[in-house]
Amino acid sequence: MGQLHQIKGSVRSVFKVRTMKILCLLGLVSAVLASPVSQRFDGEKVFRLKPTTDQAVWFVKGLASTIKVDLWRPDSIDQVVVNSDVDFCVGAQDVQKTQDLLEMSGLEYEVLIEDLQTMIEQQIDNKERSVTSHSYVKYNDMETINAWIARTVARHSNLLSHSEIGTSYEGRPIYVIKIGKKTGQSKPAIFMDCGIHAREWISPAFCQWFVKEAVSTYGSDPIITNLLDTMDFFVVPVINVDGYSFTWSTNRMWRKTRSKIRGSKCRGVDPNRNWDAGWCTIGASSNPCSETYCGPRVESEKEVQAVANFIRHHKGSIKAYLTMHSYSQMCLFPYSYTYDLVPNHAELNNLAKGAIRSLASLYGTQYTYGPGATTIYPAAGGSDDWAYDQGIKYSFTFELRDTGRYGFLLPESQIKPTCEETMLAIKYVADYVVNNLY
Repeated sequence: MGQLHQIKGSVRSVFKVRTMKILCLLGLVSAVLASPVSQRFDGEKVFRLKPTTDQAVWFVKGLASTIKVDLWRPDSIDQVVVNSDVDFCVGAQDVQKTQDLLEMSGLEYEVLIEDLQTMIEQQIDNKERSVTSHSYVKYNDMETINAWIARTVARHSNLLSHSEIGTSYEGRPIYVIKIGKKTGQSKPAIFMDCGIHAREWISPAFCQWFVKEAVSTYGSDPIITNLLDTMDFFVVPVINVDGYSFTWSTNRMWRKTRSKIRGSKCRGVDPNRNWDAGWCTIGASSNPCSETYCGPRVESEKEVQAVANFIRHHKGSIKAYLTMHSYSQMCLFPYSYTYDLVPNHAELNNLAKGAIRSLASLYGTQYTYGPGATTIYPAAGGSDDWAYDQGIKYSFTFELRDTGRYGFLLPESQIKPTCEETMLAIKYVADYVVNNLY
């Protein structure tokens, strides 16, 4: 009843009546559902809301605490704010309840995906994939990607080499590909990683595309040629190799790593909340069952350790850090764990502005840009903030297509245009870095 008294004192009379009805319905719904991980998503829907008042934000948070929802955007219910899009998936058993509550609330909403399982099946048939079927315009499983790495490096040994920088919790290798003209001398470098979050399949697809473009246009593209003559690129096609494999074998919507958490039935840590950058302070959760679980300690995840150790070892040469995510169409830079602006904020802001202008020149795709905390939401423990605090002054996170129509299930037909336009942005940033070494 305490909540009701608080609500009565803060909302208009019309909203009071609606809220009381909503609370009555919510009381009939069981609390958080504790069902096991499902391999299918039949009948599940993805909704979008944009709460325009504090009361509407309260309603969204109340809904999420009563019905089990998978937040697609933002990552955490605590990050829901006024006038921000909220995308979430609801299980088939709760779809009607959710729609009833939304109708009674008076909030505007839309259904982005009518049936999640149908969308997944339209996107890709996992069972028909094999290690020999790698394609740059298809999504590829972990085994296919690893075979591609070995084959591509062997074919382009004049520009490429690769090494294993560590293993995952489940023992899978984590590879880094080194791209650049072999001069026998140390060169400045740019580090790029993909696949931190398992379900963001367009991210590893871009890293593969980038490698292909680098070797195929070397000698003909003046920017690429100059970059590879002058610098090296370190590319990790997939960091979260266990989680990515799990999205192919068991749960397409898995996000975290697959580590076992002592004292919890829930598995996995959000690998982009596990870095030593304001760790577990804001926009991250200490609950092992949360999608934004920061982990039991800094760098608890073997995958994060492997990349962090590699960067620390090469810190003297790495001049830029680029990490690829989806979705939202954004170019972000530090900080995300604080609202404080970095010392070279103006430079990073101008660089991001130029990068997204270059990206938009191909297909007109519109990106937003700015510091992570104010542009998307506050989030501690991110890799880009960590890299910046290591002294890598050019640090960017790219949130690739789209803005929510398909979300994490971006169709394969969009891989090529997404990668083509993103290449323009990466080339813009890299060209700036090579001409502004420090």
